[in-house]
Amino acid sequence: MSDLLLFAQADPTGLSSPLGRIVIVVALLASLAGLIRLWMQYRKR
Repeated sequence: MSDLLLFAQADPTGLSSPLGRIVIVVALLASLAGLIRLWMQYRKR
């Protein structure tokens, strides 16, 4: 457990930075939009 805390504090990926969070949100929205588009195309058939 302590190793996990040390890893979170070190944050080598930089995902805790504002830019990292924006990138994550944009990626999630893009994947959601892609899934919805595929689902809509699948439903039309």
